[in-house]
Amino acid sequence: MFQLGKTIVSEDIIEKDFVCNLNACKGACCIEGEAGAPVTAEEAPILESIYPKVKPFLRAEGIAAIEKHGTYITTSNKELETPLVEGKECAYVTFTDHGIASCGIEDAYNAGALTEETVDFIKPISCHLYPVRVQAYSEFSAVNYHRWPICDDACTLGKELQVPVYKFVKTALIRKFGENWYNQLEKVASEM
Repeated sequence: MFQLGKTIVSEDIIEKDFVCNLNACKGACCIEGEAGAPVTAEEAPILESIYPKVKPFLRAEGIAAIEKHGTYITTSNKELETPLVEGKECAYVTFTDHGIASCGIEDAYNAGALTEETVDFIKPISCHLYPVRVQAYSEFSAVNYHRWPICDDACTLGKELQVPVYKFVKTALIRKFGENWYNQLEKVASEM
């Protein structure tokens, strides 16, 4: 672990390799698990405001889940998450013709359907950062690599292409922590 500003960063994001292999996993991270994607308090009202523009990109099952539960839910632990479709996939998930999971929010973003005020909202930051997970504490944030067996093919492809985790999620890390923070991370990586 090392410190960058108000973050404590796991060396795994520098030492481990990762490149999503959607042909192998079919976007399982949007489908598997017991919970929706984490949503920040700042993102919750954005999800509400962009929903009318995202809705045309969603599946009927996702729309039904969102209209039943809301654009985000609050768990028993007071954490915010995206709702699920019948306890399974994220309500915002869509599927390509090849059965690969995609994000309806990102689909709307890529199609130019989101307004200028939400232009930086490609999808929840937790999704954009994956496989990096950020846990906020009162004095700092922990930045960790989340290893999940469904991503074994991504680890294999990352190793083959020699792409460390932090480079794979560069855009998301800059979105979350800023360009200066990322430049410091690159400096630490080069010294390691």
